[in-house]
Amino acid sequence: MAAKATKDKPLTKTEILNALAESSGLTKKEVTSVLDSLSDLISKNIGKRGPGVFNMPGLLKIQVQRKPATKATTRPNPFKPGEMMQVAAKPARNVVKVRPLKALKEMV
Repeated sequence: MAAKATKDKPLTKTEILNALAESSGLTKKEVTSVLDSLSDLISKNIGKRGPGVFNMPGLLKIQVQRKPATKATTRPNPFKPGEMMQVAAKPARNVVKVRPLKALKEMV
């Protein structure tokens, strides 16, 4: 790989594109289009109309958890027994979780 991997700084987008272009024999423009296509594919799969899961074989799994809204309540304070505390309401939200798969865990 032509890119310099140091412990101080992660690779920049340009360094990643250069390294992939050099190792695959593709041009930087082709590598950029592949990464853009991958990004579009991920957004379609984890979007509202998609299944909510995207697997990158052997590396990672991207999942979306759709959490419902919660109402404001009063609950016992775990840090001050006997005292009640206010818990604010939360709107419905989507939480993205990225989980490493076996091959990625073995790389570390």
